[in-house]
Amino acid sequence: MKINIPTIPPSILAAAKLKQSTPIDLPSVVERIAAFLAPGNVAVLTGAGVSVDSGIRAYRGDDGRYMNPNYKPILYHELMDESLKGYAFRQRYWLRSYLGYPPVRDAQPNTTHFALAALQYLGIVSRLITQNVDGLHHKAISTVWDQYEMERKMLEIHGTLHRVHCTFGHVVDRQTFQDRISAANPYWAEFTANMERTEQKPRTNPDGDVVLEGVDYGSFVIPDCPECTLQSRRNSIQKPNLIFFGESISAEVKERSYRDVEFADRLFIVGTTLATFSAFRLLKHAIELRKPVLMLNVGPTRADTIPGLEKIEVQSGAVLRDIVKSLAGFRAVEDPILRRLLTSGIVKPPAREATNEDITPSHVEK
Repeated sequence: MKINIPTIPPSILAAAKLKQSTPIDLPSVVERIAAFLAPGNVAVLTGAGVSVDSGIRAYRGDDGRYMNPNYKPILYHELMDESLKGYAFRQRYWLRSYLGYPPVRDAQPNTTHFALAALQYLGIVSRLITQNVDGLHHKAISTVWDQYEMERKMLEIHGTLHRVHCTFGHVVDRQTFQDRISAANPYWAEFTANMERTEQKPRTNPDGDVVLEGVDYGSFVIPDCPECTLQSRRNSIQKPNLIFFGESISAEVKERSYRDVEFADRLFIVGTTLATFSAFRLLKHAIELRKPVLMLNVGPTRADTIPGLEKIEVQSGAVLRDIVKSLAGFRAVEDPILRRLLTSGIVKPPAREATNEDITPSHVEK
């Protein structure tokens, strides 16, 4: 089975490399985006770039190229394979994901998340669609909206890292699953605890998987689903509630994403190269419906040659707060909720990338 990892066309990357950079006038950028958003009823589509200031690395750099070209993700059909070979794939995936989940779990929303939450609170953003599986948009708006409102107005088209399910539909929250892995793998539990004590972190991808090479995965134990065990069956085939490479989003999620774009009057795209088709087709759908589309992203994207797209190359964290203040006027100071949203958020982009030697366990084969 041949699976193509989402990429940006080489012709776009080559054109971007030759493009001359021009000075950015931030006040003009704030004015332009505020004018775009001012009519309200805006759908927002976000990607991995939005979470970088929360310490979660994006898949691609400012040049649009995959930042870890040697990374080989586990594919959907490999993870779900019932054979011994499939179990080996799951050992590799779950060990790496077990190590990579805590940084995502503990990540906090940044200023972009909170600025977008402020636009939601103001009623300017009516629908938010995200490709991210980190849950940070939900963390940002959770003190303003209840669960019902979040489910109605927010959509995670690629799922979430914070829940796990087995092939028979038994769902468990991710931390409970982490605890089960810890109990079954005391060595790795101690290894993880030691990493957290020393603040020694592997390079974590946006999906929570880590770069970890040369490790013998054969001794890693994947806990069986306890609900399946109660039904007299052993089942180690469990996956996070997110979309893997080679897996399609459900018809329900696809249709919902289309409806969210159709419901809004305009589309604002933030922090994504639109390399995945599930996101790219939402842009195309908006263009076909003749809705205004504005993109805020640094570097080349899959959509750069699409007529009807307006693109501004500025980091979202540099302008979004000022955009909200421009739109809110006196409310930015007088409304305590809005004031809190506009003064919240971390700015902690990823530190230097750990090398393989930095994170090598004692039993790695040299």
